[in-house]
Amino acid sequence: MSQNGGRFNSPKPASRQKPVRNRDSPEKSEPNVIETISTERPVLIAGPTASGKSALAAAIVERSGGVVVNADALQVYGCWRLLTARPSKAEEAALPHRLYGHIGRDDPYSVGHWLREVARVIAEGARPVIVGGTGLYFSALTEGLAEIPEIPPATRALADARRLHEGMTGMLDELDAPTRARIDQRNPARVQRAWEVLHATGRGLADWQADTAPPLMPLADVEPIVLRPDVGWLNARIDRRFDMMMTQGALEEVRAELPTWDPLRPSARAIGAPELVAYLRAETGLDEAIGAAKLASRQYAKRQRTWFRNRMKNWISLDPAA
Repeated sequence: MSQNGGRFNSPKPASRQKPVRNRDSPEKSEPNVIETISTERPVLIAGPTASGKSALAAAIVERSGGVVVNADALQVYGCWRLLTARPSKAEEAALPHRLYGHIGRDDPYSVGHWLREVARVIAEGARPVIVGGTGLYFSALTEGLAEIPEIPPATRALADARRLHEGMTGMLDELDAPTRARIDQRNPARVQRAWEVLHATGRGLADWQADTAPPLMPLADVEPIVLRPDVGWLNARIDRRFDMMMTQGALEEVRAELPTWDPLRPSARAIGAPELVAYLRAETGLDEAIGAAKLASRQYAKRQRTWFRNRMKNWISLDPAA
């Protein structure tokens, strides 16, 4: 399910430094942002959850061709469609879509896997319109990714056990100072990944990243767009969207995962899944679970906005509510 909506006005091409807010009345004939985008260069569209980025990507491909390519770390999993707001089956059938729902719930998948798959999509020749909310994917795409060896299963199992029984404080304390300063210390998955790299290779993640290979898509070669909506507008959309997910069957989607549920799986990070699992296990009421899921979505959107603000200063900024 993709949540379409929002009105996208033209960005001012003279500057990529400041958010663009076009406050003209809708009666004026402003050019649509789609009409200002190159029909040949790859397009990157980043934005927080529920900001309307999938609708923009689909509109660009519908107008000028290409393929919509997923850059969301949870929309790759086949077990989730509603909770991750994947495009609907009808939307996927109407336009070319790639890297959506093709990974099993237990399969390993990393930014390295994603980057290699994107390279194969690019090699097929269609102009990619890459859309998602996972900032790490976009930074790897436009800045390059360190070639870190695969983490042994035993190391990952040890890290999983430590995270389950200790939380992430112990692993965070053991990281080298440069890595600790670089990663998002509030993100358990990022802390665990950094610890696994250090434990398995003897080198800190920051050290590996210093040896980064050239980027697959340098920022100068693409049309980079980041959506920066008003917080109140976005939070209201997040709440409405989760209500719609529930109406369309999100609870049943989670119920289907309950027999094999493992909170340590990367796929289990789908927002709303842990909260609805708690309801299905009679650990909380439905209203409480829904409220917690909405809060988790708003908190996730805040983290995304922080990443985009810090790491995407030179992208074209759009306010989808303008």
